[in-house]
Amino acid sequence: MTTLASLNTLDDAAFAAALHGIYEHSPWIAERAAPRRPFATLAALKLALQEVVGAAGEDERLALLRAHPELAGKAAIAGALTQESTDEQRACGLNLCSVDEYARLQELNAHYNEKFGFPFILAVKGPTGRGLTRTGIIETFARRLKNTRTDECAEALRQVHRIAEIRLSALLGVVPELGARVMDWCDTIGDWSDADDGLTCAYLTPAHRRTAAQIAAWMIEAGMGAHIDGVGNVVGRYASNDPHAKTLMTGSHYDTVKNGGKYDGRLGVLLPIAVAAHLHARGERLPFHLDVVGFAEEEGVRYQSTFLGSSAITGQFDAALLDAVDADGVLLREAIVGAGHDPAAIAAMARNSDDLLGFVEVHIEQGPVLLERGLPLGVVTAIAGSSRYMVELLGVASHAGTTPMGMRRDAAAAAADIVLLVETRCSGVASLVGTVGQLEVPNGSVNVIPGACRLSLDIRAADDAVRLAAVEDILAGVKQICARRGIEEKLWKIVEAEAAPCSPRLMDALGAAIERQGVPRFDLLSGAGHDAMQMAQLTQVAMLFTRCGNGGISHNRLETMTADDAELAAQVLLDFLRRFEVRE
Repeated sequence: MTTLASLNTLDDAAFAAALHGIYEHSPWIAERAAPRRPFATLAALKLALQEVVGAAGEDERLALLRAHPELAGKAAIAGALTQESTDEQRACGLNLCSVDEYARLQELNAHYNEKFGFPFILAVKGPTGRGLTRTGIIETFARRLKNTRTDECAEALRQVHRIAEIRLSALLGVVPELGARVMDWCDTIGDWSDADDGLTCAYLTPAHRRTAAQIAAWMIEAGMGAHIDGVGNVVGRYASNDPHAKTLMTGSHYDTVKNGGKYDGRLGVLLPIAVAAHLHARGERLPFHLDVVGFAEEEGVRYQSTFLGSSAITGQFDAALLDAVDADGVLLREAIVGAGHDPAAIAAMARNSDDLLGFVEVHIEQGPVLLERGLPLGVVTAIAGSSRYMVELLGVASHAGTTPMGMRRDAAAAAADIVLLVETRCSGVASLVGTVGQLEVPNGSVNVIPGACRLSLDIRAADDAVRLAAVEDILAGVKQICARRGIEEKLWKIVEAEAAPCSPRLMDALGAAIERQGVPRFDLLSGAGHDAMQMAQLTQVAMLFTRCGNGGISHNRLETMTADDAELAAQVLLDFLRRFEVRE
């Protein structure tokens, strides 16, 4: 059997021959990577092959793309595919297409080749043998047809590397056991939703409570003690043999946004459980307690208040929120009691910082930086601070046909000016971003000038001074726009979160663990808010980012990652835990 060790000992020609078929009809890639040996890890070999392609000329990269067959194309029908491509297309049933599916794929193939000049490439087979469905392939095909040629060329090359990654693991007999387990778990709870279509798991709904119970069950199976606390957090402990040991915490949230993705938050809950199960199976204990927390609420979907779960752990839970009301008129207090929890117990849930060694959160990046750099993992330097507001605008509703343009008090037009104000003020400043994510004309009608409008403001930056200066300018601009247009405005703050720098010591420990896997350390900022922001009020924090597929899309059903990246993140976390230095 081929192993990494045997590949390292072969001469260059034999090395290239051994990797025949990893990259479709392109032996030059392995040939150029051969002098870089020895490779300490499989991840290092994968990156070396990818770097060869990245350093190649445009014509060579285009030839690599054109070497791939069409999906369910003429070569497949004629039996002219490589054995690797044949197996991959069969794994997802492309050899079993209906007449309509086949016709649709031929139509898409023709349009795609005409637009881009190379065949559509998609890693249709997973590392454990499971493939995409034919429906999923056709949907992805149609979506990517909308890309620009530059963007699609980059995506096609990423898919080429993904296919090569799967083939290389198969050649070496490497199965991402921890990564595959985490992906399976994400699939399982990803099917439980508040909505019939897509994934929505809001705080303390039936889907949310079912998810919490399942996470607790997986913790127990992993050899952990587990319970669901007074606010709905799922808390698991992989205990040290020393009952007086201090505690290192990890975890993330298990609630989702509306129509969200399967990995946001949940990866950071399930991956540490898989690592604990791995330790438990080997009878291995750590010199500290490892607490994994599935935070019950971070997104703020149901009660418009974020970090309900982690704020209880840090002792920052605002008891006044218990009187908050959801869209159906249910008090937060009632929802907690209805789920079998005790609001009176929340205050006692606060952890003592003296008992903690730190908090480490694993999370998908939710952006394209790692993807575009071809890196599976990154170390977070800081989590951007955030200011969020809701704005209500009140103008005068009047007839759209009889009211002259200069005499209107159009609330939607004022909202449009505010959207452009946010975009202009937040452009061109490092790490500063601004978004109007909600925009609504209540009871709007096609023939009525909007008399009211409601919108949100979300301003973020790594530097609090930069963020607050932008907020001040934007709020002043809102007043000016409304005064000019004769609009009344009502504005209130819903979130004010300071930026949270990560611990240099924990960052370095994560970075060293990444490098020991044969991957270069890469540091990046988190523009998204995370539970680690809350936990930073209690203890030192760090974050490990994993790469997002599909252009870095998140908070969306297209959010994706790979089992190989999950495996690598699990190995990094495992190494980090084993080498973690306990300090007072």
